[in-house]
Amino acid sequence: MKIICVGMNYANHATELGDDLPQNPVLFMKPDSAILKNNKPFYLPDFSERIDYEVELIVHISRLGKNIMKKYAHRYYDAVGVGFDFTARDLQKNVRASGMPWEITKGFDGSAVVSEFVSLEQFEKRDFDIRLDINGKTAQKANTRDMLFSIDQIIAYASQYFTLKIGDILFTGTPPGIGPLHINDNLQGYLNGRCMIDMLVK
Repeated sequence: MKIICVGMNYANHATELGDDLPQNPVLFMKPDSAILKNNKPFYLPDFSERIDYEVELIVHISRLGKNIMKKYAHRYYDAVGVGFDFTARDLQKNVRASGMPWEITKGFDGSAVVSEFVSLEQFEKRDFDIRLDINGKTAQKANTRDMLFSIDQIIAYASQYFTLKIGDILFTGTPPGIGPLHINDNLQGYLNGRCMIDMLVK
């Protein structure tokens, strides 16, 4: 099982990071050891002074596929949920400036918070509202219509390079409004108004 993530998939998020809009999906990976589920708390690590939150729609891959055409991509996922992509922003700034790989800034233990998945059969259409509330106040919200690259486009692009397998998880990118986590923060992630994650930072 692997976690495929997309960076800068909302125009306003790319702007807040000072990046140009990408011409293709910006892909990176997280190891399966990054997964944090069942509303378990996240413990701020000692190696970073700033861990940022990023709420995202996550997608469950349901079929084996390689070189998938966009028009068939919808056949390769069957459920969606909400995830948090935690990022060691201070480390990321340093490694990007020096041209070094950035796995340590995105793939550390607990950096991929995932909710349960909800079958697509429960939705009338395949665009979704996502939201992150921190301590009862909304920090991020968007609809996936605002993504630069749709789920189907991401699947088609990623499958050129990686064979997709059943159980793989796709993180589809975060909207603007990212910021740092603090001890005792309560994070709640919503999908179409339904609370899917309710967790604490320690």
